Amino acid sequence: MNVLKIGIPKGSLEKATIELFEKSGWRIKLASRNYFPEVDDPELSCSICRPQEMSRYVETGVLDAGITGKDWTMENESDVEVVSDLIYSKVSRKPTRWVIAVPGDSNISKVEDLEGKTISTELVGVTRRFFAERNINVKIVFSWGATEAKVVSGLADAIVEVTETESTIRAHGLRVIHELMESNTQLIANKAALADPWKKEKVDNIAMLLQGALRADRIVGLKMNVPHDKLDQLIDVLPSVTAPTVSQLYKQDWFSVETVISEHQVRDLVPQLKRLGAEGIIEYSLNKVI
Repeated sequence: MNVLKIGIPKGSLEKATIELFEKSGWRIKLASRNYFPEVDDPELSCSICRPQEMSRYVETGVLDAGITGKDWTMENESDVEVVSDLIYSKVSRKPTRWVIAVPGDSNISKVEDLEGKTISTELVGVTRRFFAERNINVKIVFSWGATEAKVVSGLADAIVEVTETESTIRAHGLRVIHELMESNTQLIANKAALADPWKKEKVDNIAMLLQGALRADRIVGLKMNVPHDKLDQLIDVLPSVTAPTVSQLYKQDWFSVETVISEHQVRDLVPQLKRLGAEGIIEYSLNKVI
């Protein structure tokens, strides 16, 4: 039997990734202290890997595909194929940002002011290339974690750190002076694996279903019954992805109307639909929008 080896990111993205796979149709079951979780698909073999190392495993063929951040693929300068951008993180459905931050009371206001300074970061390669391209001489020190504390304790003049909300950075009394890069989660694949027709089809199918699950986030279905004489007026105010589905009820002068809309629209729309004569209004969640 053909089997695709896929990597699931360990750490902050782990829970969100497993939930995304479940919404897409795959149940991944973690076992304590086991890096090879069970998955309810005999054509998949899962491994839990640090996102920082994922692109290396995919590039060398240890894994056929994996989910990791664009930042770590760039950091490793890995020769892999990006199959799909998957915009999600542990907090939101937005890309993350790598920023340069300094103490709030520092006189450093722009990247040129960092000439001769020490910078602490986990993203050493990308940071080094960034400053080299600008001919700014800095000392870059690898950080094993708690990077914000390096500036607070005086071990560095600035940090390059990833953030979603900047709340942790501000909590440490730091301020952002520059955005280094924007990053997002990606499904990457080994180029040799994609040359295999079966593996390519499997990877493409996974990408399609993962994207479908992400599109369904905060989108709901709305279904209702509408009398014939109110139908046109109601359709005029009803938003939809393409157009509402309308079908006549059996032996009735009523119609069933169904549409897909953003979740935030429901609270204002439902009372309006009720006033226009809609009855039996049903809201339901969606797993995927393909």
